[in-house]
Amino acid sequence: MIDLRSDTVTHPTPAMRRAMATAEVGDDVYGEDPTVRRLEARAAERLGKQAAIFVPTGTMGNQVAIHLQARPGSEVILEARAHIFNFEMGAMAVWSGALPRPITTSDGFMTPEQVSAAISPPISYRTPTSLLCLENTHNLWSGLPMDAARTEALATVARSRGLAVHLDGARIFNAAAALGTPAATLAAPCDTVMFCLSKGLAAPIGSLLAGPSDLIREARRVRKLFGGGMRQVGVLAAAGLVALDEMVDRLDEDHRRARRLAQGLAELPGVEVDPARVWTNILVFQLRSQSGEASPAARLAAGLRDRGILCIAFSDHELRMVTHVEIDDPAIEATLAAAGEVLEEIYQ
Repeated sequence: MIDLRSDTVTHPTPAMRRAMATAEVGDDVYGEDPTVRRLEARAAERLGKQAAIFVPTGTMGNQVAIHLQARPGSEVILEARAHIFNFEMGAMAVWSGALPRPITTSDGFMTPEQVSAAISPPISYRTPTSLLCLENTHNLWSGLPMDAARTEALATVARSRGLAVHLDGARIFNAAAALGTPAATLAAPCDTVMFCLSKGLAAPIGSLLAGPSDLIREARRVRKLFGGGMRQVGVLAAAGLVALDEMVDRLDEDHRRARRLAQGLAELPGVEVDPARVWTNILVFQLRSQSGEASPAARLAAGLRDRGILCIAFSDHELRMVTHVEIDDPAIEATLAAAGEVLEEIYQ
């Protein structure tokens, strides 16, 4: 099976399994797991922040950051296709009493002018704005990376109006590889940043939230409040350490294969995709409408599944494919061949 649904489907590498089997552990709720402490210190160092906390999921990391920095009854600005807005179950409203203020863009990038206009004026009858959330890479915009200058420009506007800035950096190391910029530089303008070990870095579970020491200290209380207190979790943190040591430098391989996939799909009937906008390991593409075919995306996904290839149809006309460590060059060529067969049937 060729699984292009997500980079979350990978299995632990042999090195990860060995590290997990021999991990030194303790009770992390008491702060006594030495492997977790090493992972948190390593993560903070890699992101240029004072401290970090290990959480089970990226969603929890994002929501802890929002809970800490968005006042109840305030608004959170984010791009309209942001993961936090679309795929985190309305958690900011449920757990933090915060409301999203989505900004629609034409290319996945908010502008400083858009952010400024979205911030509520300090008037008693207006909902105040407390937080700006950014995403790097941007999942639904084909894994688009955001450079440090753009991040800095947006953060500057936010801070000038009293907002905190959180970065959903689930795949920040993909962004760093694509841009040739250290992850710490990309994260520097933001107060807090979350990244996932369980996506492109191929660990089985876990994410890190990094930021100022006092905020991360309070994050430990909020993590417990959200049900994220873990015990002898060094067995998972050990895999995370291997991920940071061994999986970051190979991410360009995933990016190269995603670009090849985009280039090949662009030559097939019905596909609308710009390979030049595929920078990292995520490919989101459109299928043209076809008379008598209500959902060509679902038909393509089903046809590929019948041929042993998995991907995700996000809507009637939009699909996503994601490359990762378990997708090699032959898998890309097999996917293109199978997609060609199905698309010929759809658009004949």
